[in-house]
Amino acid sequence: MVPTHPHSHDHGHHHAHSHGPSSPHPAQAAPWSILRMTVFARLGAALAVSAGLWAVVWLAMR
Repeated sequence: MVPTHPHSHDHGHHHAHSHGPSSPHPAQAAPWSILRMTVFARLGAALAVSAGLWAVVWLAMR
């Protein structure tokens, strides 16, 4: 005899959306993009990141 249960055995596998490879997600507007930065802005950002990383190294070695 198979017992009957008053509750559901659904595990809630609900997919919000689905699409195939022929219809990819639409592009979302980025607040900023490194590809739209000028060369000088990229160099400045790289120098700032490098200086920040060197500061971490310097502080760790103190």
